[in-house]
Formats: sequence, C-alpha cells, structure tokens
Amino acid sequence: MTSREATLPLSGGGNTRHVLYGFGAFCLFLLVGFALWIVSLGPPPIGDRLAFSAVVLDRDGKLLRPFATPDGYWRLPVRLADVDRRYVDLLVAYEDKRFRDHIGIDPYALLRAAAQVATHGHIVSGGSTLTMQVARLLEPRGERSLVAKLRQIVRAVEIERVLTKDEILALYLNLAPYGGNLEGVRAASLAWFGKEPRRLSLAQAALLVALPQSPEARRPDRNAKAAEAARARVLDRVAAAGKLAPEDIARAKDEPVAGTRLAMPMLAPHAAEDAGRADRSRSVHRLTIDAAWQASLEALARERAQALGPDVSVAILAVDNASGEVLAKVGSADYFDARRAGQVDMTRAVRSPGSTLKPFIYGIGFEDGIIHPETLIDDRPVRYGAYAPENFDQTFQGTVTVRRALQLSLNVPAVMVLDRVGASRLTARLAQAGVRLSLPQGEAPGLAMGLGGVGTTLADLVRLYAGIPRLGSTLPLRIASAERPATDADSSDSGRVGGRDSGIARRLMEPVAAWYVASTLIGTPPPDNAPPGRIAFKTGTSYGYRDAWAIGFDGRRTIGVWVGRADGAPVPGMAGRSAAAPVLFEAFARSGKIVAPLPPAPRHAIIASTARLPRPLQRFASAGAAAPERPRILFPPDGARLERTGIAGQFDPLAVKLGGGRGPLTVLVNGIPLGAATDKRTVLFSPDGPGFVRLTVMDSQGRADSVTVRVQ
Repeated sequence: MTSREATLPLSGGGNTRHVLYGFGAFCLFLLVGFALWIVSLGPPPIGDRLAFSAVVLDRDGKLLRPFATPDGYWRLPVRLADVDRRYVDLLVAYEDKRFRDHIGIDPYALLRAAAQVATHGHIVSGGSTLTMQVARLLEPRGERSLVAKLRQIVRAVEIERVLTKDEILALYLNLAPYGGNLEGVRAASLAWFGKEPRRLSLAQAALLVALPQSPEARRPDRNAKAAEAARARVLDRVAAAGKLAPEDIARAKDEPVAGTRLAMPMLAPHAAEDAGRADRSRSVHRLTIDAAWQASLEALARERAQALGPDVSVAILAVDNASGEVLAKVGSADYFDARRAGQVDMTRAVRSPGSTLKPFIYGIGFEDGIIHPETLIDDRPVRYGAYAPENFDQTFQGTVTVRRALQLSLNVPAVMVLDRVGASRLTARLAQAGVRLSLPQGEAPGLAMGLGGVGTTLADLVRLYAGIPRLGSTLPLRIASAERPATDADSSDSGRVGGRDSGIARRLMEPVAAWYVASTLIGTPPPDNAPPGRIAFKTGTSYGYRDAWAIGFDGRRTIGVWVGRADGAPVPGMAGRSAAAPVLFEAFARSGKIVAPLPPAPRHAIIASTARLPRPLQRFASAGAAAPERPRILFPPDGARLERTGIAGQFDPLAVKLGGGRGPLTVLVNGIPLGAATDKRTVLFSPDGPGFVRLTVMDSQGRADSVTVRVQ
C-alpha cells in the first residue's frame, strides 16, 4: 500500500464506503456469532452482587429515609410500575427504539454506528442497546475497546435469555448513573426534583433520559446549561419522530433546570436510625408511621421551638389507641440542631413528669370506691411530717369536687388521695400496666411522686394515657410494621417504643374508673383559642420549670408533647399549659381527622350530683394528714433591718413571706389589716416611711405570729 493510499480519508468515495460497510457487516456477524457461542457455555448469575440502599418506609410504603450503600452511593430500589410511564417510553424511544424486538443487540444500530465511525473517523451515535448498557452497568470496565464491546454483547445476549424485557428495564432504572453518587432513577428524581419518579413532567423525564449518557458533564448542579442542552436534544429527537405535540415540546424546553441538588428525605430520623441499627441485614424497614402527619408534626415542633428560644426542644409522640401503633414520632425539634441536642430522642429520655401522674392516682381512688368525680374534697394546707404540698399558684381553693380538683390540677387533693391509695401501690400498678417509674437508688416511693418526684419518659406516659380511652388496659407502643412475621429478633426493643414487652394488653384500672378519668379530663379548660370539650388532656410542669408536658386523647388517638431543654436546664416561666398544651391541640388539628368520641359509660358507672351520691362518697375524708402548724412569718425575720429601694422618691414595695396556718390568712401592719384576707403565701406592703414596723399574720382559726422590723 502506498503512502497516499494509507492516508486516504475515511469519508472518501462511494466504493470505499461500500467496502467499509461490507467489512463492518462481516465483523458484526463474526462478533454476534462469537457472542452466541460464549452464551452456549451458560450464563453466570445476574446482579447477584448488587448492593442497594436500605430504605425506611411508612405504613403505606412512602419513603421516610434512605441510607447510602456501604460504598457511599445512593442506589434506591425501584420497580418499573413505580416509575412514570411517559419517562419509560421516552427512554426507549431515545435510547433503543427496537428494544422490544431484539435479542440484546440491535444489528441495525451496530451497523449504523460502524458506518458512522468509518465515514466520520469518530463515534457519532452509539450502537449499544439498553440491554448492553445494563450489561456494562452490571460489570463496569474502564476501557473503551473492541474487547469491552464484545463483553457487553455477550452479556447482553445472556441477560436477554434469563430476564424479561420489563426486568431488564427495571435493572436499568436501578443502576443508571445520574451524577455524583446517584445511581438509579429513584435516587436521581429525589435529588434533582425532590419527589418520587411516579409523576414526572415532560421536561423532568427528558432530563433523566439525557443524564446517564454523560452524568458528570451534565450534572444540573455543576453545569445547568449542559443539562438543558442535553435535555433539548432528547426532546428534539422525540419531536422529530412525531411522538409528542409541538406545544408540549416547547413548554418542556421552557421549564428551567434546577441548579441545586436536594437532600434525601429525612422523616422520622430517630425512628429510622433505630430501625436501621436493629437489623442491618434488612434492606427494607417498614414502620407504622404516617409520613404526611409525621412531616406536619416535625414542622410544628420546629416552629414552636424557635418561638420558645434557641435552646428549647420539642418532642411529640402520637399513637393509635386500639393497636398501640406509633403514628408519628418527633424526637426533637431539629435533628441537625446541635444546640438543641437534636440527635437525642426526647421521647425516651427520663424526665420528671410534673402533674401528669395525677389521673392515675384518682383512677385508683375511683376503683377503690373512696372517691367519685363529684365527691367533695378539701384544698387546704396540710402537712405530712416534713412534707407540706402547695399548689402551683400558691393559693388554695377550699372545698371543691374531685372533678374540679383534677381539671385544675390542684396538688393538695391529689396528695391526699395518694396518701389513701398508697405511693407504693401506685408504683406497682403502673409497673403492672407496663411502665416502671425511675426512682433514685435506694429511695422508696413517696407522696412527692404525685407531683413529679419520679422519673419517666414521654413514651411511657403516652402508653398510660392511651389506656384510659381503652377503658383501663394498656398496650405496648409498636413502631415496626406488622407486615413482617414475628421472629426471635422481635424480642428486642427495636419494634417498640419505650422498651421490651410481651405485646399483651395489661391492666391499668377498672373500666368504670377509666371512664371517670376520661369524662373528667375532657372538661379540662383548653388553652386560649382552642375549642373546649373535644380532647381529654392533662398538663404538667416539673420542678424548676425544667419540663412542660401535655398529654391528650380522643376515642381514636393519644398524643403526648414534651417541651424543655435536653440538658435539663430550667426555662423560667415555661409551664405545661402555656408551652405544651397549644402544641398538643395543634397536633390533633394537623392529623386531618375529626375528633373521635370517647367510649360510652360502662355498666355500673354512677352518674349523679354530689347530693345524690351514697353518703360515703359525698365527701372525702383524709387520713394521715396532720393539721397545719400555726401561721408563721418566714420573711422578714424578727429584728431585721430592711433597706428601701426605688427611684426618685418612689419606693418599691417590701415582700412578706408566710408559712403554715389555715387560710384565709390576714396580714396586719402596725395592727391595721393589709387589704382583704388572702390565701397567698407572699404579700407586699409599702411602709409610710423609715422606722419600726410590726407585722402580724393571723389564720382562720385565730392563731397568729408577729415580727418587728426596722425600715430605713
């Protein structure tokens, strides 16, 4: 061959072109024949080493959270039926229009590609079928050579022998690269569009068709113009084939390409972490959570926490009363907020429950027949040894009904009833119902537990409260879906919220007692702007404003809310009624369901006024409470010198703190009563000027205490 002949352009005359076509066809037949011979040796397993992302799904199969594969890729499993059919049709039309007819290789496409190489000196269009692309994705190789292409042909024919066309398409949809560590159309749709690939616009479908051809060069977050141009080429080819209306193509081209990559879904992060950690061998974890309600409550927790302060967190737990299934679990206000300790699951943190155990104290009293909701009970100062309970507002209501005492969360009546039923008995009853209270090492249950002097969790409180509309029986809270058959692994804590349990209903109180509690709590005054008489609920505030609680239920669901700081530091002024109760009512409103009525009154329930109750139930007689000690002036002490403070001759009032006595109390300054009689334990007075002042306090029984102080 001469030098001139060796340098002839491949795009030369017709004879040269025909010779090249013939030679290409001959080589093609040799390749196909060789591939078929290789196939006759028997295909190896297909896709047996694929590693997919573990996914956590909600009760309806919606994605809560995926996890990256061990090698750092997002490769989410997807079925052909879960992908927009228009995208699949667009993919086949653009990549392999004879896909349904060939045996893994398309001779026409290979001949065309060979001829284009011959005439242009470079690749103009590929001859790879979708099946060949799947073969390359299953066995990725770095080199682009004739040997590599032969391997693809061999593997494509093998794949076609053992898989259906739909199964091959599904493999492509799961393995195709879409830029960065995204593999598969589901991961791509979530990352680039923020949604599942079930419903895609024409522009979105065209972009997903274009990306796998050159995923890094066309990444929308790095080169939006290249992505837009590639999308336009897909649309133009489909338009040329007459597959779509011109106006649809024009609208798709006008749709902007988003230049950002979105984060993967991260709903119920604490529950998802628990599920993934409990069984790493599983690729799909299904939970009982409702994804839509979960997302709404997570947003609610963030909003309220931001309004309450930079260190405050919010936890919410919602369950189904009938089954114990967890419908929503918000472990913190923001999982990624380190200042709020967002990764700490506050539904399982042991905290002081404040007044939230009071319904169970009264429930045992109802069960024992020592009280009824209309029984009269005294709210007055009492003392049990060194323990003298006081109400939250440091006032006393006098004689009230038990119903009113529980609705107003009065402390003294609750402690009086607890003294009768026994603190140890209450502890044992709650343990029988599946909840063990936390006490300091070596400490026995005492009367202070009725006002929050123990430890428990939000999950345990929700379990107990869900037992009230069940008329006195509790179920373990379950978050793992019941679709999975029970195994030995189910004995671990992963499937339940709050610890191990047998799954059998446990007795909390008798049905009549539970109904009394429910009918009382539904009359609790709601927070501002909330409708009354729809949700039975109880609030609580722990000592020092460290924890604010609100737990409520209707006939279908129970929701618990905790507000506070994860580190246990106090939040001055934070109370259950003002901080947690509004979140509770909003959580019910966001469920999207109407409030379900409570169960009707069971047999033997007594519905009567106080006067019509049996005489022993008309008034509660406290046992063991000592009469209050005489009234005392705790501050200022006798002989003290008090400095007046103020600005420009306007002096601040001076405080007098009182203790003991039976209200109402009367304070006298130099023998003159200071305003009206009062039950308050702190009063203020303004002295006329400097000099000696005699302060006296007198209770309703005529007992008195006096001190003399000097004001200067």
